[in-house]
Amino acid sequence: MTDTGGRLLKAFVHPANEHDKRGGEALLLGMDLSLWPRVQKLFVDWGYRGLKGLASSLGLELEVVARPYAGVRGVWVREGEEAPELPRERGFKPLPKRWVVERTFAWLGRNRRLAKDYEANPGVSEAWVYLGMLRLLVKRLARAA
Repeated sequence: MTDTGGRLLKAFVHPANEHDKRGGEALLLGMDLSLWPRVQKLFVDWGYRGLKGLASSLGLELEVVARPYAGVRGVWVREGEEAPELPRERGFKPLPKRWVVERTFAWLGRNRRLAKDYEANPGVSEAWVYLGMLRLLVKRLARAA
């Protein structure tokens, strides 16, 4: 979880065979919201849409940031008929608010230990995420001083 500036607030690393919703539940339930009293709204990916009830019980608003529906996804045609051209969005279009998290992943990916997954223990991976963000913030503070 990051703030709107891309700074890491909380990390939770879980196995790839675990659904994002389960990881999101563990993240939200493991948070001490008193540390971030100004956090009121969460912008989430489509995989976390099932967390609205949990977020509201914690006093948070959850907004799913999803790619807009581009229209018809497919059509049935009779044998021998030509399929009509379907409207499609082309190219990369950053989604509002979600690009902040993607940028944070890119910043963290500059660390060798985070560029590839070397760890067998998710807790160790989580620690490296925190160390990577700490390194980034210390570099920014040193540059500002």
